[in-house]
Amino acid sequence: MSIVDNAVYKAGRRVASPASLEETFQLLRELDHQSAGDQEYYPTPHTPCTDVDHHHEHSALAWIGLYRPAKAEILALKEQFGLHDLAVEDTVLAHQRPKAERYGQTLFTVLRPASYHEADEAIRLGEIHVFTGPNFVITVRHAETNGVGKVRHRAEREPQLLARGPEAVLYALIDQVVDDYFPILEAVEDDIDQIEDSLFSGESDVSQRIYELARQVSIFHRAVAPLTLLADQFEAGFKKWHTDQELQHMLRDVRDHVLVVNSRVESFRAQLNDAMQLDATLTAARQNAAAMELNEQTKKISAWAAILFAPSMIGSIYGMNFQHMPELSWEYGYAYSLVLMLAVGVVLYVVFKRKDWL
Repeated sequence: MSIVDNAVYKAGRRVASPASLEETFQLLRELDHQSAGDQEYYPTPHTPCTDVDHHHEHSALAWIGLYRPAKAEILALKEQFGLHDLAVEDTVLAHQRPKAERYGQTLFTVLRPASYHEADEAIRLGEIHVFTGPNFVITVRHAETNGVGKVRHRAEREPQLLARGPEAVLYALIDQVVDDYFPILEAVEDDIDQIEDSLFSGESDVSQRIYELARQVSIFHRAVAPLTLLADQFEAGFKKWHTDQELQHMLRDVRDHVLVVNSRVESFRAQLNDAMQLDATLTAARQNAAAMELNEQTKKISAWAAILFAPSMIGSIYGMNFQHMPELSWEYGYAYSLVLMLAVGVVLYVVFKRKDWL
């Protein structure tokens, strides 16, 4: 079985930890039947209030946590809680973008938690599907993440949170996912600072590092950007779904955090784009400098080659030792050839020096 944690709560406190889904369904029906009499004392249970909603306070809540469940388990949940076919299909297939879809009284939400791996400067995205209905929360994890466990522990330490019903669990999950984004932002910011320092030191791997980090930030952006729309959708449904005041405050706080995250991610993308352009400029400048240096070295080599070539040519001519060369029998021929070699070399040196080749 893929059940990670399976609990039934009443008044915000865990009253049972069923070993199977069948036990959960049975216990939930029994507790809902018992709480039906309590709800008669609250003729307007959906009226928003600043305290805990009395309807949720006297209702049972099942929270079923699954990790990569089999299709049969999802279908069992579908039959018991009336989950919509499209939402079930999305859960079975996974790889969904962050979104929230309302199917009757059931809300299907997809979240993308993230973590940062410093060793390879990579952002790993997880995936959590959340079904929230009148008396249940179903969390389905499709990747390794401890965010759901953190929220459950927090909620069980704060019964007043669980007592606010399934929406409180959903908002707490979103809050945890968004809070986990901030350490990633700090890590990415540190990496960008390191990249900026590396740009001017001429490190050979800085171009690849910029590209890889820009790619990771782009992937992160696709997980974060839809959360603003998701928060707006929740806020638009406050009145229709009678969300209590405390949960409204919680969501607005989460929305503010989402806006901060989005703003910083956009800033990172702009910084990395500027870093790419600066790297291209510096690389071109270094290549031009190297080409100019090579050109200077080529001119020096060519100049010295020319200076040495003239004496070599004269020497090679007189070294041929033909019998009828006029200078061979001349008394001053040897001195003449040496002076000629020196004169040609000096003239060429002066010419190249004036042209800044030497």
